[in-house]
Amino acid sequence: MSRAMASKVLVMVFSVVVLFLIRACHGTETDLLCLKLVQSSVRDPANNLAWVFDNRTEGSICKLNGVECWHPDENRVLNLRLSNMGLEGNFPNGLENCSSMTGLDLSNNNFSGQIPTDIDQKLKFVTSLDLSYNKFSGVIPVSLSNCSYLNLLNLQHNNLSGPIPWQLSRLNRLSTLNVADNSLSGEIPLFVNNISTHDVGNNPGLCGNPLAACQASQKKSSSGVIIGAAIGGLLFAILVIGVIFFFFCRKVAIKRKQKEVEENIWAKNIKGGKTIKVSMFEKSVSKMKFSDLMKATNEFSKENIIGTGRTGTIYRAVLPEGSVYAVKRLLETKHSEKQFISEMATLGSVKHQNLVPLLGFCIAKNERLLVYKDMPNGTLHDQLHKGDIERPVMEWPMRLRISIGAAKGLAWLHHSCNPRIIHRNISSKCILLDEDFEPKISNFGLARLMNPIDTHLSTFVNGEFGDLGYVAPEYTRTLVATPKGDVYSFGVVLLELVTGEKPTHVSKAPEDFKGSLVEWIQYLSENSLLPNAIDTSLIGKEHDTELLQFLKVACSCVLSAPKERPSMFEVYQFVRAIGEHYHFTADDDIYLQPESTEADYLDELIVAQ
Repeated sequence: MSRAMASKVLVMVFSVVVLFLIRACHGTETDLLCLKLVQSSVRDPANNLAWVFDNRTEGSICKLNGVECWHPDENRVLNLRLSNMGLEGNFPNGLENCSSMTGLDLSNNNFSGQIPTDIDQKLKFVTSLDLSYNKFSGVIPVSLSNCSYLNLLNLQHNNLSGPIPWQLSRLNRLSTLNVADNSLSGEIPLFVNNISTHDVGNNPGLCGNPLAACQASQKKSSSGVIIGAAIGGLLFAILVIGVIFFFFCRKVAIKRKQKEVEENIWAKNIKGGKTIKVSMFEKSVSKMKFSDLMKATNEFSKENIIGTGRTGTIYRAVLPEGSVYAVKRLLETKHSEKQFISEMATLGSVKHQNLVPLLGFCIAKNERLLVYKDMPNGTLHDQLHKGDIERPVMEWPMRLRISIGAAKGLAWLHHSCNPRIIHRNISSKCILLDEDFEPKISNFGLARLMNPIDTHLSTFVNGEFGDLGYVAPEYTRTLVATPKGDVYSFGVVLLELVTGEKPTHVSKAPEDFKGSLVEWIQYLSENSLLPNAIDTSLIGKEHDTELLQFLKVACSCVLSAPKERPSMFEVYQFVRAIGEHYHFTADDDIYLQPESTEADYLDELIVAQ
C-alpha cells in the first residue's frame, strides 16, 4: 500500500472513530428526551411547540419548529431558537440532555422566575445565550462565568436585580454582552471587550465605565460640632487609608512585576540562550542569535505582543540597526526536533509575493520560534472593522486589489506550490498588509505543526478554526480539511470586503436577525435583495457593476455544497478579470498540473498534513 493511500485510510478511520464517539456520547435518545422535557415544562398558548415525536429516525427532530441540528440526518441539536413564540413559565427543564447544543434563544417570550444557578451545567458548551425581553427576575448567576465558550450573552429587558458578577469579566471569548433595561446596581466590571451605554443603559443603580463614575453618598449636617468631628475623623481615615494604600500599591507593583516575570519566564529559563543560533533562510538577512531576539523583544515582554492566535503568540522585534521583524512563539507541537526542522525547510522554500515570507526559525529546548518580515499596516480585519475615526474608509479599488493579491497567493498554495498546501485557517485576520498595502497571507502550513486532534475537534468547538463565521459547513460532519473548505473561508473574506460587515455580526441586518454574514447573504439572495448587501460607502462611485460581479463571485465561494464552489484558481481568475482594467497584476505565476486528478490532489494534501 502506498504512503498516500495509507495516510488517506488513517484519516478516514480517524473521522469514523470521532463521529462514532460523538454519537455514542450524544445519542439520539438524550436529545429526544431534552426536547420532550422542554415541551412539557413550558406553557404554550399559541401552540408553537406542537412537537410530535412519533418518528424516531435520525434527523426527524431537525424538522421541528425552532430546532437546528448539527446535520439534517442526525438527531443532535446544535441550536434551539424559540424566540417570539409566546411561551410562558420558568426556565425550561431538560436542556442538559441536549449535550451538544451551542446556542439557546428564548428571547421575546413571557418566561419568568430566576435564571438557574446551575446554568453552566445545563448549557456546558453554549456559545450564544439570548434571554432578552422576558420577565426573568433575581440575580445574574455567577455560574455563567463557567460557560467558557460563551461569545454572546443577551439579558436585556428583564427584571433582574443585584450587581453584574465581576466573574463574567473572565470570559475572554465574550464579544457581546447586553444587560440593558433591568434593575441592576453596583459598579460595572471591566470587560476585555468594551461595552457601550446601550449595553448597560436603563439600569438606574449601575455606575462606572461607560456610565457615570461611582460616587460614595455624602450626608451633610448643620451642626458645627458634628462637622468638626467628621472632618477630624475624615483626616484620620485619610491618613490610615494613605498608609494602607501605600503598602497595597507596593504589593500590587510587586505582584505585577512577578506576573510579568512569569509571563516570559519561559524565555529567561532557556539556558545557554546567548549561544543559540537563529537559522535564517535569507542570505540578505543578518545573522541572529536567540539573545538578539531577547533584546529586540525586551525579553518577550507583553508590551511587544502584536497578536495571538490558535498557533501561537506574535511579538514585535526591533533590532539595534532599526530592522523590524515579527517573531512567533509556537504553541506546543508534537513534532520531534528533526521533524520540525524538516517542516521548516519546506515552509522556508515556499516563496511568493503574496505570502508572508518565513525568514528563519529558532529551536531552544522545547520552544519553537519563527521569524517573519514585519507587516506595518497590520491585518485586513483591522483595516476593515476597527472603525477608528482617524482611519479613512478603504476605497473599492484598494479592496479589489487586496482581494486579487490574496486570491493569487492562496491559489498558488493550492495549485502551484510543491507540496501543495491547504491553509485551513483563512480569515481577514491572517491576510496582512505591507507598507504598500500589498496583501500577504500568513500562517500557511502551520496547521501541520499542531496536534491533529487540536487541529480538528477542539479548534472548532472553541470557535478558533478560522474564527466563527469562516468554517465551511461540511467540516462539522467530516472533520477533514479540503481545498473547497479554504475556498469557502476565502469567500467569507470577499463578503467582508464588499459588504464591510463582520462574519458573525451584521450591523445592517434587522435586530431580530441572529445569523452569520453568509446566512444574511443567503437570505438576501433568496429574496432578490442581494444588492442591499453592498457597503453603502462604495455605491455611486462608478464601481457599481464591479461590486455586483464581485458579490456574485463571493456568493459562489460560500455555496453549501463543496462541489458547486469554484477552485481557488478559478476564484483568482474571476476577481482578476473584474479588476483587469486597473492593471493590478503582472504575468501569472500560477500553473495547473493537468496530469493530476482531484483524487491525486487530495492524496498529496493529506500526505502534506
